[in-house]
Amino acid sequence: MSDKKIPLRMCIACRELKEKRSMLRVVKNSDGKIFLDFSSKAGGRGAYICDNPECIKKLKKQRLLNKVFSCAVDDEIYAAIEEEYFGAK
Repeated sequence: MSDKKIPLRMCIACRELKEKRSMLRVVKNSDGKIFLDFSSKAGGRGAYICDNPECIKKLKKQRLLNKVFSCAVDDEIYAAIEEEYFGAK
């Protein structure tokens, strides 16, 4: 029996708390570079998105990463997130 806590993070689209390891982390590092962080250990400001297709659509439609990181985010980042969850279209 383990008392180890499961780390939770909030999805920036649906605002629900979910297990950190089940979500995708997007990072803006100190150089201003924005990228997908598959290790969840990269330094910088992180934002999490869950695997709900509605959240992915909302993320892109409302350009939520632009709001979270307070800067323009390339369409390539949004496309990479869609590809990660839905595969190449």
